[in-house]
Amino acid sequence: MGNRLSKIYTRTGDAGDTGLGMEGRVPKDSGRIASMGDIDELNSLVGFLMVCLGDHHSEYPMLSQIQHDLFDLGGELAMPGYELLDAALISDLEDHIDRINEHLPPLKNFILPGGNEAASRCHLARATCRRAERTLVAFNRQEAEGHVLAQQYLNRLSDLFFVLARQLARADGSQEVLWQSRHRKKDA
Repeated sequence: MGNRLSKIYTRTGDAGDTGLGMEGRVPKDSGRIASMGDIDELNSLVGFLMVCLGDHHSEYPMLSQIQHDLFDLGGELAMPGYELLDAALISDLEDHIDRINEHLPPLKNFILPGGNEAASRCHLARATCRRAERTLVAFNRQEAEGHVLAQQYLNRLSDLFFVLARQLARADGSQEVLWQSRHRKKDA
């Protein structure tokens, strides 16, 4: 990081635009900034989950790495033309998903967010990750850059949060909350 911030408020964004890492200024409601904001929110929720788990939890190092990866993803968006992510990140996420999922029973019903505090925080991260993915897809359709790897990363990451939430819901003897519709078809 070349320049250090010694003063947090600059007043340069008061008119509704913000600076990018490498070029000019863009409106704060642009697709790029919306995408960066959703990724930042997701990163905050990962931290929120990590606090709940504690730094001795077996998944803490994985979540810590995800925070760094998400920061890189935001940096990639802030510096048009730079690529900070690589395809190995997708394989890493898939390996984590497979490792966690192999210890879970097959899913026979939809599940609702909940189960316990850690699982609930993980579901919140999953839902926010899906939003960040949608925002990035919309941005990619508007811009010629096309952050395809970032889209794939967020797609896998939401899958990881889903299986991790299932694992966490079972960790302390709690159970997943199974969806039950009030509008089930009656047997004929």
